[in-house]
Amino acid sequence: MENGIVTLKEGAGRALKAGGPWVYDNEAASVRGEPADGDIVAVRDWKDRFLCWGFINRRSKLLVRVMSRDEDAVIDRDFLARRVRAAWEYRKATVDTSSCRIIFGEADFLPGLVVDKFADVLVVQSLALGIDRMKDTILALLVDTLAADGVTVRGIYERSDAPVREREGLPLVTGFIGESFDTKVEITENGVRYMVDVAEGQKTGFFLDQKYNRRAIWPLCRGAKVLDCFTHTGSFALNAGLAGARSVLGVDASPLAVAQARENAALNGMADRVRFQCADVFEFLPELIKKREQYDVVILDPPAFAKSRGAVKNAVKGYRQINLRGLQLVRDGGYLVTCSCSHFVDAALLGETVHQAANNVRRRLRQVEARTQSPDHPILWGAEDSDYLKFFIFQVCREG
Repeated sequence: MENGIVTLKEGAGRALKAGGPWVYDNEAASVRGEPADGDIVAVRDWKDRFLCWGFINRRSKLLVRVMSRDEDAVIDRDFLARRVRAAWEYRKATVDTSSCRIIFGEADFLPGLVVDKFADVLVVQSLALGIDRMKDTILALLVDTLAADGVTVRGIYERSDAPVREREGLPLVTGFIGESFDTKVEITENGVRYMVDVAEGQKTGFFLDQKYNRRAIWPLCRGAKVLDCFTHTGSFALNAGLAGARSVLGVDASPLAVAQARENAALNGMADRVRFQCADVFEFLPELIKKREQYDVVILDPPAFAKSRGAVKNAVKGYRQINLRGLQLVRDGGYLVTCSCSHFVDAALLGETVHQAANNVRRRLRQVEARTQSPDHPILWGAEDSDYLKFFIFQVCREG
C-alpha cells in the first residue's frame, strides 16, 4: 500500500499526535518515494516513528489527511466498508435517521467527505483529492449498508461545488451520480414537513445540524409572538409554529429561500400564522425597533460571519450588532435564541459578545441552555474544525 513516506521536521506534528486529522505542508521535512497526489503515504516523525497513514496532496496546505493510525492497516475496500458501517451504526444509535448526516468527514475518519441522507436520497460533497478517488467505492458500500437494513436509496446527487476543491486541484462538480430523479425531496423533521431542493439549496440542500436545537425552542413558543431572523427555508419559524406560536415572522435576504419557506409553511398548513418577509436583517431590525415592536421569542441564526481566522474581528462586530438589535426586540421576560456556525468564533467568544450587547442595551441575561450541533455531526476531539456550532437560549430581563 505504501507509495511513499512523509517525514516530519523535528518538533513538528504536535497537533497530529494530539489527535489532529492533518499534516500541514510546513511540517514536512521530506517526501520519499514517488507518490502521486491522492496516493496513500506513511507519515513518520523525525525519529522515523510511524504516526499514521493518509493521502497526500502537494497542492494543498493540508499535505496529508489521516486515514488510519494503525500501522498494520490496509486502506482497501474492506477497510472502507468498516468505516461506512461504523458511521451508519453510530447514527442509528444517536439520531433519527429518516434524514441525517451519515458521513461527516474527519469526524467519521473519512476525511473530506460529507454524505447527507434526505428521506431516500443521498447528497454527497467531496472536498479532497484522495477521498474523491475513493468516492464511488464509498457510495456503493453505503448503498449496500443501508439496503442491508431495509433502507432503499432512490438516488444520489453530488454537490461538490465548494471553492475549497479548487485548492485541492479539483474541478467544481454538481449533478446526478447514477440515474436522474426529482431533486425536490420531502422530508419530515420534528414533525415538520419540508421540501428540500438538493440541487439548488445551500450546501447539500438543508441544514441538518440544528435538528434538536430546533426542537429545543418548542417550550418557549406556545402562544408566543416569534421573530426568526436569517430564517433560510423557515426551519426555526416552522418549529415555532408547530409548537403553538400565535404568530411567527421569518426574515431572510434570499428571495429563493423565502419562496421555499412560504411553500413549507403551506405544506404544513401554517401559512396563516407563519409568515415570511424578504429583507436584509441588519436593515430590518432597526425598522422594527423604531416601530416599538416586541416579541416573546427572537431567534438569530445567521450564516458564518467568520470563514477564516482573519475575519474574526469583523465577525464579532456583526454578531454584536444583530444581538444588540435582537435584544431590544425581546419583551421583558422573553427569550433570545442566538447561534454561530463559525468554527473560528468559539462559545466563549460568542457568549462574551452577546453579554456585551446586553450590557449596551441594559438587559440582563439568564442562560436557559447552551447546545451544539446534532449528534450526526459528531465533534471529534483533536479535530477542532468539527466543533463549529454554538447555540444559546437566554431569558432577557430589563434592568430597573
